[in-house]
Amino acid sequence: MHNAQCTMHNAIPKVAAVHDMSGFGKCSLTVALPIMSAMGIEAIPLPTALLSTHTGGFEGYTFLNLTDEMRRMIAHWRTLDLKFDAIYSGFLGESDQIDILEDFITSFKPPLTVVDPVMGDNGRLYSTITPEMTEKMRNLITRADVITPNLTEAAFLLNEPYTGGVMDFDRAKECLSALSGQGERSVVLTGVEDTDGGMYVAVYDKADGNFRKLDCNYIPGAFHGTGDIYASVLTAKLLTGHPLADAAATAAWFVREAIAETVKFPKITTREGVLFEKVLYNM
Repeated sequence: MHNAQCTMHNAIPKVAAVHDMSGFGKCSLTVALPIMSAMGIEAIPLPTALLSTHTGGFEGYTFLNLTDEMRRMIAHWRTLDLKFDAIYSGFLGESDQIDILEDFITSFKPPLTVVDPVMGDNGRLYSTITPEMTEKMRNLITRADVITPNLTEAAFLLNEPYTGGVMDFDRAKECLSALSGQGERSVVLTGVEDTDGGMYVAVYDKADGNFRKLDCNYIPGAFHGTGDIYASVLTAKLLTGHPLADAAATAAWFVREAIAETVKFPKITTREGVLFEKVLYNM
């Protein structure tokens, strides 16, 4: 990201959203597209895989790898001389897709690249993530202006043991500094539990070199897809000219409000995701 406000090629910012499409269970493209549209961003999907459900909490899900189709889509976009104001990536289906994404970023050169290194949660990698993918993800984040790992993903990116969700801010700053590559990229570390039991987001902004602790006041309840929602709101706010700290705070607010709406309906299970639609009117 060249500065806090990206140079727009288009009247409406265009984002290439590199995520999977899961049928049941709100996540990835099924949250990124409506959220970004509601926030005034044109989100152009580059699907990485087609699944019957997301991979968290479901068994027997179908998985259609779209690696070859990604290559064909990008090749067609080149012939159209498309310009993107941002590339925003999430779940990648296999190792080759990381190579494709790296080349996509390098050749299209968007003003903003946001990488959500979707690999795992609660100390464990997702079932589709291989050691090779983990290693390549460490290289991919060097292409990003902003990365948004959770604590599990941060541990794997740094090749460090996962020590749980509790982390004081001094330790979080050490983690942010290491993930930033000596200040080369901004980092938003999500879902951090404070030593007093509260939740916060830890931010390093390469634009000013500052570390920030943003209290979330999340409502208890671990719902799938909230990381995708968070990163989608964050990216949209950055593209509409907001500083990283403001974007990170707005994304945390949106997730909190979506969870608050969801817990009103106790029959909704955590694997179904949150009722983010009820919060979109505020964006």
